[in-house]
Amino acid sequence: MTQARPTNPWPGLWALIIGFFMLLVDTTIVSVANPAIKAALDPATTNLDNVVWVTSAYLLTFSVPLLIAGRLGDAFGPKRVYLTGLAVFTLASLGCGLSTTLGMLVAMRAVQGLGAALMSPQSMALIARTFEPRNRGAAMGLWGATAGVATLVGPLAGGFLVDAFGWQAIFYVNLPVGVIGFVLAAMLVPRLETHPHKFDVAGIVISAVGLFLLVFGLQEGEKYDWGVIWGPISVWSLIIAGVVVLALFVWQQSRTRAEALVPLELFRDRNFSTSNVAIAAIGCSITAMSLPMMFFFQLARGLTPTQAALLTVPTAVLSGVLSPLAGMLLVRVDPRVLLVPSLLLVGGGQFWYAAMMNGTTDVLMFLWPAALIGLGSAGMWGPLATTATLDLPPRQAGAASGIYNTTRTIGSVLGSAGIAALMQARLEANLGGAASGSASGLGTGQLPAAIVEPFSSAMAQSMLLSVAAMAVGLVVALFLRRSKATSSMPRRAAEPERPGV
Repeated sequence: MTQARPTNPWPGLWALIIGFFMLLVDTTIVSVANPAIKAALDPATTNLDNVVWVTSAYLLTFSVPLLIAGRLGDAFGPKRVYLTGLAVFTLASLGCGLSTTLGMLVAMRAVQGLGAALMSPQSMALIARTFEPRNRGAAMGLWGATAGVATLVGPLAGGFLVDAFGWQAIFYVNLPVGVIGFVLAAMLVPRLETHPHKFDVAGIVISAVGLFLLVFGLQEGEKYDWGVIWGPISVWSLIIAGVVVLALFVWQQSRTRAEALVPLELFRDRNFSTSNVAIAAIGCSITAMSLPMMFFFQLARGLTPTQAALLTVPTAVLSGVLSPLAGMLLVRVDPRVLLVPSLLLVGGGQFWYAAMMNGTTDVLMFLWPAALIGLGSAGMWGPLATTATLDLPPRQAGAASGIYNTTRTIGSVLGSAGIAALMQARLEANLGGAASGSASGLGTGQLPAAIVEPFSSAMAQSMLLSVAAMAVGLVVALFLRRSKATSSMPRRAAEPERPGV
């Protein structure tokens, strides 16, 4: 049985946030546990290629089904699809913890990614369909604040759990959280009206193949030195094939007589199309930022993973506290008033990090750019997601959310692949013959004093990729405009409810 838009949608949103928070924490918590996982399940090899698949398998199965997952939410109801994804994710977490081989863990992580793909678009779709336009910014602000807090909790919780209970604990902790989230979502999230769809089978297959080729090629590029993978198949042939297949997919979507998997008319909305380009650039920037920064903190400055994570506390705290306020402000102003200064602050913080990456800067000084990025993040994630979907019809909320999340994920994959290649190139340029020796010692503690400065320079230069990607997002954001849904409201009607009231 479906119901109309609820009188008070906040309890349902809080229930959704539990699962969303778990999904985000799990992304960052696993990176902390990778050394322990390798020591336990892959001790015979000296390279990291095998254990990287613990993350790569998750990313592949998360990104490829996002488009169809959004459509499934429209057809069967976002609540039902969300609960299905949460159940799959939670059960796969149990499988991860019980894994006795690396292959089994990689397989369970792939199932986890599938559950995450089912969950992710539904949270945005439910916000778009249950909140009035005047309150949607505050809801998305809370959604953005959750992401900020998760970036803090993930590394800290991961370090504590691995040290105290072993790597399995990072997956077992999902079990009680998943069960509580499932029960609360089942009770509090409304069953909304479904919109029957004729699923475009050809589009599903073509998009899945194209996304797989593109994401797999980008992920594996650094591993194979951007050369041959097997026989005539090279990394670049996979990437080019993925782009060609995705171009074929766009053409097929424009020609299909059935209901398109990606309604191209969505891109006629200026804010939706612009937001998708911006979120790809931002996703690339944020993903590319963390790797050189954490390598610098731990290898050049000798900090433990927990100490390095503590230096990012201002980012998470300020983002978490201020994001709801930025969301409430969005309904009153042009989105550029929030987004342009926010992107400038984040890009400025990234550049500040790069400028201080050396062996002599007091480590406490790095709290300042972390705070600057936290201030900018508060006005970045939620407001951009709100602006993307605010003027779209409810029946297309699932498709729009799926597209937006897919675009963000592809941007993140580009950032991950780009920063890996750039870091290796800058290490070779700055360290010369010592590059291979330093690479072999990654994760074993602080580097020898003789190579701290050139290593730091390599990480600082790599950080500039994040700055450049954020600059692209800033330029794109200039083309946004105020939503029709809020610009036409009387001033009193634009007053938002407070979260949870």
